[in-house]
Amino acid sequence: MAKKGLLLCVCQGTCPSFHQMDVFEVLNAIRRENIVDFVSLHPQLCATDGDEYLKTLTENKDIDELYVAGCDPTMQAKMYRDAFENAGFDAKKHKGVDIRNMTTEQAVSAIKELINK
Repeated sequence: MAKKGLLLCVCQGTCPSFHQMDVFEVLNAIRRENIVDFVSLHPQLCATDGDEYLKTLTENKDIDELYVAGCDPTMQAKMYRDAFENAGFDAKKHKGVDIRNMTTEQAVSAIKELINK
């Protein structure tokens, strides 16, 4: 059965561009909407352990769509390419959205807009 998931990446939680939002409320708001099958938080997907996390997660062949909210989607595609390739995950299943410098409400809205496209 195909699954949709949301990963929230917050640049270690120390980047000023995430200080206007409550990242846990962002995840909870999306989770309560039941528009994805799972939500997750990672402090830095572009780090080595982030690659391993993505590889392990995307080895699950049931994932049909993986949404990542964090930095610029073009940067995401470049940074996650190797992890996806190593897992045999089709990079076209990854959809990114930039939520930097947003409030909680703005981030939730941007994520919902991406998922509902």
